Amino acid sequence: MDRFDYTALPARIVFGPGTLERTADEVHRLGRSRVLLLAGPDLAAHGERLEKVLGPLLAGRFDGAAMHTPVEVTGRAIEELRRVDADCVVAVGGGSTTGLAKALAARTGVDQVILPTTYAGSEVTPVLGETSDGVKTTRSDPAILPETVIYDVELSAGLPQAIAVTSAANAMAHAIEALYSPQANPIIDGMALDAVELLADGLRALANGVDDLDVRSRLLRGAWLAGTCLGSVGMGLHHKLCHTLGGSFDLPHSPTHAVVLPHAMAYNAAAVPEVMDRIAVRLHTTDAPAASYDLVAAAGGPTSLDAIGMPADELDRAAELATATPYPNPAPVTRDGVRALLDDAQHGRRPASDPTLTASVGRLTGQVIRSFDAGDRPRLAGLARDLVRRLHGFALDNDLTQQEWQAGIDFLTRAGHITTDTRQEFILLSDTLGLSSVVDVLTNSRTPDGTSSAVLGPFYVEGPPELPQGADLSAGLPGVPLWADVTVTDPDGRPLPEAVVDVWQANQDGFYDVQLPDLDSPVLRGRLRTDGDGRLRFRSILPSEYPIPSDGPVGDLLTATGRHMFRAPHLHFLIAAPGHRELITQLFVKGGKYLDSDAVFGVKEDLVVDFAPRSGPMPDGTEVGGEWRELSFTFRVQPIQ
Repeated sequence: MDRFDYTALPARIVFGPGTLERTADEVHRLGRSRVLLLAGPDLAAHGERLEKVLGPLLAGRFDGAAMHTPVEVTGRAIEELRRVDADCVVAVGGGSTTGLAKALAARTGVDQVILPTTYAGSEVTPVLGETSDGVKTTRSDPAILPETVIYDVELSAGLPQAIAVTSAANAMAHAIEALYSPQANPIIDGMALDAVELLADGLRALANGVDDLDVRSRLLRGAWLAGTCLGSVGMGLHHKLCHTLGGSFDLPHSPTHAVVLPHAMAYNAAAVPEVMDRIAVRLHTTDAPAASYDLVAAAGGPTSLDAIGMPADELDRAAELATATPYPNPAPVTRDGVRALLDDAQHGRRPASDPTLTASVGRLTGQVIRSFDAGDRPRLAGLARDLVRRLHGFALDNDLTQQEWQAGIDFLTRAGHITTDTRQEFILLSDTLGLSSVVDVLTNSRTPDGTSSAVLGPFYVEGPPELPQGADLSAGLPGVPLWADVTVTDPDGRPLPEAVVDVWQANQDGFYDVQLPDLDSPVLRGRLRTDGDGRLRFRSILPSEYPIPSDGPVGDLLTATGRHMFRAPHLHFLIAAPGHRELITQLFVKGGKYLDSDAVFGVKEDLVVDFAPRSGPMPDGTEVGGEWRELSFTFRVQPIQ
């Protein structure tokens, strides 16, 4: 049975885009009337916005916050606070500005409203770290905790990617160390694991070139949760090392965390294997320390202390300072152990279970990556370098054997042999691994006012037969009759005449025409054109769920891993309208099977539509002698920008 203590921290959180505009309301809510605004010179624009929002509440402004919160800077800020008779500080910025606000609160009791622009997390902790005479010390006191934190996602959206990456790694360190803290408990564990997942997702998105408000929101929520963990439990070796390196050697705060984290994790891994396993699950890996290294490296962050200014001849002194006083940590903290850790971090070695293997593979990976430097196609070279890095990392993380590698080569060879003009096994593989849907999201999901796209699938055939309006695509094949009446418009609802619409589907038994060699001509596929009102009408049959081809290597893979092979029932559409982006999509039958477990992960909520039951004659007068279905839908197609 669990036994633990947990104390909730009484901070008010205001989260969302545009929430900076609520700053004055939050000051009034605290009953305060004179604000000292803290905003560094690199955040002048944010400071000016806040000055306008605060209006008559603004009593003064101090822009001198510095990294690691030097006590002399705090002294100057206190003089300004007293000169303007402020009863509240509003701080916008990263950890330095937040640290200064907390230092003022610790000394004067002034209330705090914090607007973070980074993922530092310290804004939700009662912990203050300060530097005096080159030594950084920390203390914890409930009075230090800010009263209100305003997480305006738009503020962090302006954070350059290089800083965003290291700041997110800093936040991840808070969450990871909380998981093996002596004060760990189920409440904090849940927050910490959610934070790890959110931050990792955000870092992967940045590494893949995706940087929008949704990504920044995930990072900011992860930082908030991680900071809450930091404020609720004690920290260990990682934070002690980073405070030592920052306070005594003036290394930048968040880059230091980004470099040290995977090595501190590797140091503790053997002592807390169950914690590392839980982190690994959230990172979708088997080796949590190596995965944390890879996340930062892939996103372009620093991976060595040398790269951020640590003198190699100071590693001995750093190890001595970091081990001078005892502190809780899962693995025993020894001078020699910490010195070895710092050496790995200094040289940017990727953590792994076998340092010799890691070094050997790392050298080989570096040689292959550098081999792509001479070309004149930077995008291609960048993709190739990243592919090599990830493939080599996959092999190392999973201790890939020669036999397993050969099985993979055989798998791909079989996929090539079975692929024809009408059977694309590699697309099927991409579909079943979800890669096709990922590329679809990256390519087509940044314009929310248009109809969602979906994967092309392996059974599209170029140049389908041209058919007139009202044609019957089924050519008499058995099935529940379907009448489709669809319209193609632009995002504002203006009809698009003469749009070319390719339609294709499987028969009631789950086969496409290209899978049926006895057919004399194409069926259940055709190319039609919208009329002057952007409308298109045709007859067909109700789509059925069907299995993807199982007679090839992809089918063998799904069988071996216990996955089913069925696709939810759907119609394919490919729409091309002059002056507009091509739309590849699918419409899924509401109430159909496998909507929640489609084998190629292609179902999107707004593409699940009614195929409504009807009786009597169809709109074109066709008598079907029983129930038929009607599909009505409007496709909204994006213009070419």
